[in-house]
Amino acid sequence: MADASLILQLAKRKELVQSEQLLAMRDSMTDKSDDALVNTLIDRGFFSRESIVDMIATEFSMSSVDLTRGALPASPGDLLELRLAKRFNAFPLSFESGALKIAISDPLDFESIDNLSHILNVSINPVLADKRQIERAIDVAYDPDRNRSRKLYSENEEELADQVDISSKNVVLDTNLDGEEDAPIIRLVQVIIADAVRQRASDIHFEPLENRFRLRFRIDGVLQDAPNPPPKRLQLPVISRIKVMGKMSIAEKRLPQDGRIQVRVEGKEYDLRVSSLPTAYGESIVMRILDKTGLMKGLPELGFLSDDQDVFEQMISLPDGIVLITGPTGSGKTTTLYSCLNYINRSDCKIITVEDPIEYQMSGINQVPVKKDVGMDFAAALKSMLRQAPNIIMIGEIRDLETAEIAINASLTGHMVFSTLHTNDAPSAVTRLVDLGVKPYLVATSLRASVAQRLVRCVCQHCSESYAPNAYELQVIGMTPSSLGSTNFKKGKGCPECGFAGNKGRFGVFEIFPINEEVERMIYSGGTSTQLRTLAKQLGMRTMREDGIRKVVAGLTTLEEVLAVTVSEFKAV
Repeated sequence: MADASLILQLAKRKELVQSEQLLAMRDSMTDKSDDALVNTLIDRGFFSRESIVDMIATEFSMSSVDLTRGALPASPGDLLELRLAKRFNAFPLSFESGALKIAISDPLDFESIDNLSHILNVSINPVLADKRQIERAIDVAYDPDRNRSRKLYSENEEELADQVDISSKNVVLDTNLDGEEDAPIIRLVQVIIADAVRQRASDIHFEPLENRFRLRFRIDGVLQDAPNPPPKRLQLPVISRIKVMGKMSIAEKRLPQDGRIQVRVEGKEYDLRVSSLPTAYGESIVMRILDKTGLMKGLPELGFLSDDQDVFEQMISLPDGIVLITGPTGSGKTTTLYSCLNYINRSDCKIITVEDPIEYQMSGINQVPVKKDVGMDFAAALKSMLRQAPNIIMIGEIRDLETAEIAINASLTGHMVFSTLHTNDAPSAVTRLVDLGVKPYLVATSLRASVAQRLVRCVCQHCSESYAPNAYELQVIGMTPSSLGSTNFKKGKGCPECGFAGNKGRFGVFEIFPINEEVERMIYSGGTSTQLRTLAKQLGMRTMREDGIRKVVAGLTTLEEVLAVTVSEFKAV
């Protein structure tokens, strides 16, 4: 039988069963797996095994065959050896026009078809059949003592026992025969995911190109080609398998889709956010790997040095106002937000978050998912959250005026609000809110601080070695050979621990912009981003590049890393 999740998806789409019926049926079952649910639906007459085969064959534009009707080949061993038939769970039907016609049970098992084609050196023409029928056909048709024209299947088990006597056969039972682990494509996808997790990848990219199917991992923010990508011929089954795992429609190939997968690798649970995007040569799939433990970092692990950490802790411990974390996509904003919540989470404080989507379930926190299809967007969720009397509110992102206004009103009525905003630096958060339509005086009175951040790679601690910076590097950081003093410049020379990259892991470089009375007056008078930045620097704000250089001098990262993610001052203004 094909994957149970696929069968349920097709049954719902063809309206053979309703979602409400499936939920009610699953709730009443002891074994709540998809396989058990499919068997229950068959037992209750929603559909038959034969109709499942026809349904899946139609979905994948394949022919189907009922092996209980008509005579089987007189000498199947002449077409396919018994060991191969059992190994690939395939039954040979005929040899026509230079191609071997065989019955298979899994339309996504392209690897078995390819392997058979290579072994036999012939083209394979697969048709779909019920898995149990194939097993019984192999059991009977390859036995010379059987009448091969007799039917293989009957609803009457006693009649079946008369037809197939296996007591004298050497039968090897595989308890996982119907499980996912036995499908080669499923195993391939599992191996890719496990390999990405072991290499500490944050994303897996499946990219269909004209002549190849590219597989890349994003490790420490850098995309790297996987050493053994799947061949182009496996592009469709691999993408279909991922979409089935993510509860996405495999029939929809024209529109983008989003899904979610939960996996366990080496005893540790991971959430995968899946995105599909139609391209010229097929659907591109990106899987974001969410390590639950990675979202629970302490503030020092984020990359704050002790002085900045003290300032940041004071800001997030205020009783009301708004603290914004800014930066582009992939700069670690969400991790910083979760770390803030983890720091202030205590029993006498009610915290509610609204997220799109919820990336990690945190104990003791009320988390609300955004569901745009039913009208539950950030603004609608915020309106309801305020009636829940929270102390602290976390908004995944401020995207529009309505969300911004509700967040500001919440901060003005005694709530502490955390959120993210897409800006290049910390002072620009002010002008971004004003651009959204928020009145400047509301921004001035509600905003407590904005923090801009970027991620840089850490020098590998296993292979790091000290070095003397050259003249160019000293010029960039504004130092001279005589002023080096106790600096500790380091680089990684590369080792197996870091994959010979010289870097392992990432942390943040930050720009903390607190709002005081002088800044409030400038915001109220309509100050520009340039003016706000100049004032902030006069008041002691350290830029991201300056924070990064401090960490370069301390031997935590390299100058190349800092220069790659930050801009010089003349570009910033």
